[in-house]
Amino acid sequence: MGTMADELTDFETKLLKWLVKSDFHIQPWSSKDAAKAFKVKEDEIYEAVAALSKKAADRIQIFYKDGNVHIAAD
Repeated sequence: MGTMADELTDFETKLLKWLVKSDFHIQPWSSKDAAKAFKVKEDEIYEAVAALSKKAADRIQIFYKDGNVHIAAD
């Protein structure tokens, strides 16, 4: 079994780094805005976030608060 870095795709790695720098633990998450930022379809964002929640579970937390999804990453 490889390391986490071996398992993450290039896009997942870029998304994780972006999430770490972001404030989506405070501001509501928007897959639509993330898709615009990365110039990809929303489905690609959903797939990458889902993959990160499994592959990098120790580095990402997805939670629901006040009617919005939030994502914290480190």
